[in-house]
Amino acid sequence: MDQHHPSRRRPLKQWSEGDTGGSSAPAVVSRRPALREDRHPNSVTAPPVHRGSMPTQPWRGFWNSLGTAGLAALDRLISPARPAPSRRRASWEDAASRRRSVFALITVVSATVATLLFANAQPDYASNWWRYGQIALFAVLSTWVVTGFVTALMGFWVMLRGDAHSISAKAVQGHALAPDARTAVIMPICNEDVATVFAGLRATCESVAATGHARQFDVFVLSDTADAGLAAQERAAWAQLREGLAEHPDQPQVEVYYRRRQRRTHRKAGNVADFCRRWGKDYHYMVVLDADSVMSGECIVTLAKLMEAHPQAGIIQTATQAVGHATLHARAQQFASRVTGRLFTLGMQFWQLGASHYWGHNAIIRVAPFMAHCGLAPIRGEGGLAGPIMSHDFVEAALMRRAGWHVWLVSDLAGSYEQQPPDLLSELQRDRRWCQGNLQNSRLIAEPGIDRVHRAMFGVGAMSYLSAPLWLAFMTLGTALWLAGARIVPEGEAAPRELLVLWAWTLCMLMLPRVLGLAAVFMRREQQAFGGGAALLRSAALETGMALLQAPIRMLAHSLFVAVALTGLKLEWKSPPREASGLGWQDAASRLAPFTSVVLALAAVVAWIEPAALVSLVPVGLPLLMALPLAVLTSHVTVGERMRGAGWLLIPEESRSPFVLRRARHHAVRAARALRPA
Repeated sequence: MDQHHPSRRRPLKQWSEGDTGGSSAPAVVSRRPALREDRHPNSVTAPPVHRGSMPTQPWRGFWNSLGTAGLAALDRLISPARPAPSRRRASWEDAASRRRSVFALITVVSATVATLLFANAQPDYASNWWRYGQIALFAVLSTWVVTGFVTALMGFWVMLRGDAHSISAKAVQGHALAPDARTAVIMPICNEDVATVFAGLRATCESVAATGHARQFDVFVLSDTADAGLAAQERAAWAQLREGLAEHPDQPQVEVYYRRRQRRTHRKAGNVADFCRRWGKDYHYMVVLDADSVMSGECIVTLAKLMEAHPQAGIIQTATQAVGHATLHARAQQFASRVTGRLFTLGMQFWQLGASHYWGHNAIIRVAPFMAHCGLAPIRGEGGLAGPIMSHDFVEAALMRRAGWHVWLVSDLAGSYEQQPPDLLSELQRDRRWCQGNLQNSRLIAEPGIDRVHRAMFGVGAMSYLSAPLWLAFMTLGTALWLAGARIVPEGEAAPRELLVLWAWTLCMLMLPRVLGLAAVFMRREQQAFGGGAALLRSAALETGMALLQAPIRMLAHSLFVAVALTGLKLEWKSPPREASGLGWQDAASRLAPFTSVVLALAAVVAWIEPAALVSLVPVGLPLLMALPLAVLTSHVTVGERMRGAGWLLIPEESRSPFVLRRARHHAVRAARALRPA
């Protein structure tokens, strides 16, 4: 985006629909035509459009893809062998193949042994169909549990020993960023809390400017907000942001643009594609932010350097850290992400390597191949799993890899942050749309040319939500069989040895990732950043207890979401709130009442048939009965702040907050004060 480019020389225009998608020109913009004129004197809201194309290809569909693959396999059997075109394999691909083979072997062997133990412990049923159904459900669920454990185990290895085959931020330290490495930082937003969004964005812009590379970065706020009043607040906040950045004349500042779409199609993916078609040809790379993202300038500049150092990289995803909210719920999620979630991130990096996945934000993308290969066609058909792609990120990563580009996760790069939903109901609200998007992506699992790792990730994404109704079915079937008299442990007899071993194995698979996460912190001598060893252990106990209490609620909610997605009921697409306001008892009760009603009805039925069986419902029923007070009490900031003051659930970003986060909080507090009535 050179300032002397001929397309930049045009008469100064007021705010127009062609530039912003808005319907009117706010006075504040028309009064400030010379703001930041050192770089774009002829641009007020956005640079001149430089059109490019982003084509889409229709999907073949699941059954058509399977048929095509079958015909291709048949052709290879009956036709003379033809030499495959030679392709130079990257150095990491052999290592990735070995790791994936080990991953699959451990998973299959462990799940098979566990399933055999479970089958041997089964009592006699009136029908073998009940027996086979129980075994089949256990086989699927045990495989799912083992994959999570093996991923965490691999992450534990990487955390302690590192990974020579992955890309590293350390490798580009001291490298200069090429002057022509033009990068757009884009933030799609839709009906967000304006003060919070622009506070984080201002801190990010200031941090980029402090690196000395401001002239290589432009920032775009891409609004899909439908409400005119909220859009006016966004425009005012954008103007204030530009004025605030202009208060530092001693150093160049990044240019910040704002565009509001009139045709708000295909949600976030459509907004990003619209940017690419308008201005993508002006940039080598784009860093995609979410509305709750905050990134340090050093992190963003290092991402651009990594792109320069790895010319085959199409997407480089950062390992984001959850920060921001002070509610007890959000702080528990932040703690879990920092201690245990990091193992899963590193584990996925270990076996995915250059065929990693993309989370849709806090990542850098090479614009030219993204425009050429990642256009998203809608899925043909009817119902909830058809139409425009919802969870676009996994699909875009798969298309980038299919085109021959590498997709990397870089885990040793600090300075990438995002917020967690402030309360349990906001988390479930987010999960509802993620559920439908992930189930929709599973329809693309057989598309020709998709890398097997991304096929696996489509399956993993769907299973993240399908596991809930499977667990519910497994537990319901077990309770029904118990009521029917088919008991694994008959009254008065000791539990069979196979069952004891199986219980111990299941407990290890579920709990060892948390233990490994804690062990890694102690082995790396990082416990002081969590408030000390004792504080770390008690925080882990609290987070584990909260997770156990919330697990049945999530199980029932995700089961409902799966049913809604598969039946094609209308999905209300809303972003979770960016500000924590605390749940009211009445609101929480109205939304959690169905779960409590189900538990009470089931308990009544069981008590009528066999009162002694109520004991089996306690692990699930008690948390569901406590769902209302648990959701309300963990949603209030005051509770979370008191816990933080007492040293509970501390994470390093709270013990010693990075400067960019302190600046974001500073700007957010100032904005909140400005909005208070006098």
